[in-house]
Amino acid sequence: MSRPGEGRRAVRERRGPGRAAAGAVALCSLLLLVGCAQSVDPIERLGRKAAEGVHPHAPASVQPYRRWGLTAPLARPPVPAARPLAARTGPTPLPPVVDHVPTRDRVVFLTYDDAGRDPGFTAMVRQLRLPVSLFVPDGTRPDDLARLRAAGAAVENRAPDRPPLAGRPYTVQRAAICARRDRLRARLFRPPGGAYDRTTRRAAAGCGITALTLWRAALTPAGLTYPRGPRHLRPGDIVRVTPGAPASRLLRGLQRRNLTVGRLEDYL
Repeated sequence: MSRPGEGRRAVRERRGPGRAAAGAVALCSLLLLVGCAQSVDPIERLGRKAAEGVHPHAPASVQPYRRWGLTAPLARPPVPAARPLAARTGPTPLPPVVDHVPTRDRVVFLTYDDAGRDPGFTAMVRQLRLPVSLFVPDGTRPDDLARLRAAGAAVENRAPDRPPLAGRPYTVQRAAICARRDRLRARLFRPPGGAYDRTTRRAAAGCGITALTLWRAALTPAGLTYPRGPRHLRPGDIVRVTPGAPASRLLRGLQRRNLTVGRLEDYL
């Protein structure tokens, strides 16, 4: 004979696992709903590599812009009649330092420092016909340079990151800037980390550089950052794109604002 209360306890024990399982199912469903609510954009829900190359190897029947998460082709940039910052005067004119180009054309300029060896980046430039500028580091292989140029990228000059140029003697800075002048045939120069002084400009002028190119906005994996000025992109802004940054998301944002990507070398 069972004792008083044993039957009720047995019922509770039999119900316990079922309740736990039901609770677990409910919790999993809630987590799925929360996860889906965080982003309705399938491109943003993908990982970094998937967001950068949504379907870079899709069949040939798929339009190139759709492979990279765009709903329409990028607008073709205009070609300016003259370079707004090309004129320089003086016996030894110093190259200007620019992070923004004065223009009414609805273009921004995408620049990269460390994308030369990424085949996915090369595919994006080639398939979307992006007029980007690469400031390549020392040691970039000639075959990589040829591949980037064949894809449509402009290859410009950048000195080694260490040690910084600013504060060093003229001869040292000139040697660093001119080291690859003949191989790159570059007109634009980006000082490492954006740090420069008047000696840097003098040395760059001696190496045939026409502009020191900084950036008004930087695209990082976390999004756009602005070191100075308005916290939104304006026509003529130069953007530095860092490794791992969501370039396809930036391109969609440009399209929403009726902007496109221009060729920096057409303006400087």
